[in-house]
Amino acid sequence: MWSAGCAYSSGMALSRFRFHSVASTLVLLAILTGCAGAGRGPAQASPQPASRYPVTEADARFMTAMIGHHSQALVMAGLAPTNGASAAVRRLAERIISGQQDEIATMQQWLRDHGRPVPEGHHAGHGHLMPGMLTEAQLKALEAARGPEFDRLFLTLMIQHHRGAVAMVKELVGTPGAAQEDRVFKFASDANVDQTTEIARMKRMLSDLPAGESSS
Repeated sequence: MWSAGCAYSSGMALSRFRFHSVASTLVLLAILTGCAGAGRGPAQASPQPASRYPVTEADARFMTAMIGHHSQALVMAGLAPTNGASAAVRRLAERIISGQQDEIATMQQWLRDHGRPVPEGHHAGHGHLMPGMLTEAQLKALEAARGPEFDRLFLTLMIQHHRGAVAMVKELVGTPGAAQEDRVFKFASDANVDQTTEIARMKRMLSDLPAGESSS
């Protein structure tokens, strides 16, 4: 009887120990799961900041000036269909119009988002303030050119114009604190690559123009 009672008591004690161990484990798992879930929740819900860097006056000046710069490129490219440009030059002009219209819209939206005045349209009168801009005399010569003469002058002047844009980017990134804001940095980087690539393409096109080329 004594042995049976001891065995019974020992079994009850072991059962209670196992119950408490399992319960403690479940409670611990619940706490750990809750903590992990709580850790993930705020990270998923918290929005990322728009930019880690402040906007500078140099950023705003660059975006404003580049709108005017791009606008003159649109005027130049818009002459290709009516001035007897070759098929290759017309295709180039179309790419320039498509790309720079989109970039103008991007820059205008950036200025609106930062409460800055938004220039609209072409500001040829301020060309002397920006590198690469055509003078009134150069623009009139391009307007008057036709056929192969237009192709050669267009490529020559557009190379000049694109080099001006690259110079503007270089000036921006050389200004302390400028071009750090996310969208300005991306735009300036993309513009530098795009304009440099197009300069190389136009140089090849210019060198491939025969003296007696006829427009097609």
